[in-house]
Amino acid sequence: MSKELSILLTNDDGYDSQGIHILAGIMRQYGRLTVVAPKYHQSGMSMAVSMGCKAVAVKKVSGDDPEPWYYVDATPSSCVKYGLDNVLYPAKPDVVVCGVNHGSNAATAANYSGTLGAAEEGAINGVTGIGVSLDVFSLKADFSAVEKFFPAIFEKIMALPERYGVFYNVNFPNIPAEEIKGVRVAHQGLGHWEKEFRLWDTGYFTKRGLRPETLGQTSDPKAEEGETLYMMVGDFIDDSPAEDMLADHHVVADGYISIVAHNLNNTDHEAVAAMRDAGFDQDFR
Repeated sequence: MSKELSILLTNDDGYDSQGIHILAGIMRQYGRLTVVAPKYHQSGMSMAVSMGCKAVAVKKVSGDDPEPWYYVDATPSSCVKYGLDNVLYPAKPDVVVCGVNHGSNAATAANYSGTLGAAEEGAINGVTGIGVSLDVFSLKADFSAVEKFFPAIFEKIMALPERYGVFYNVNFPNIPAEEIKGVRVAHQGLGHWEKEFRLWDTGYFTKRGLRPETLGQTSDPKAEEGETLYMMVGDFIDDSPAEDMLADHHVVADGYISIVAHNLNNTDHEAVAAMRDAGFDQDFR
């Protein structure tokens, strides 16, 4: 790239997660990084912000060599706000990059994702946002495919004409780099989760090579008298037609990297037209 970029880097897995350190290693070749990430795991926060006059702890955890790292005890979107308002201000970064997320953010997961929420926070502030995810939760995930293929994807995204409100969702399948078939521009797939509240079971984490603490939980939660402890680990129900091979989660399942362009303006223009045709517009005087 012809220009050295100012890059604001964040995630939703926490500042000490493997994925964000992998992404920092990738992004250093493009310019000056500033890392502002959550102190603890913040998955599922979407664009939630730490409001209500809540005290928010911030710490600079490393100096400027090779880049400054901060943690904020807040949501990913709040981390982007802090980076924009307190660290980089009055300058703006050229791009906000979020990840690498441990776990898929394809299909409806994008609506809940703290990774995509941080990318959208960038878009709201007129900065291109890019979320990067790998379809595996393991703490020992293999990010070599991201290291191999994301640089070219990033360069192509940054070469696109700037459009206010656009942010990008990049999802990698959890397969070796040599088995990835290619890249597909996709659209957000459809789906939902069922039977999401299940009785708390620490064994659920250990069977998957995880620790509850890494997901913002505790291995020994305490219930007050009369309480029952649950965990949200539902079954994903695929609502996209099987033949829709450009739904992002289908693209990933087929061994491709998916890229979806999202927009913070989520108006459904077809529904708006139908409402007008149905006579919703009225004058009362």
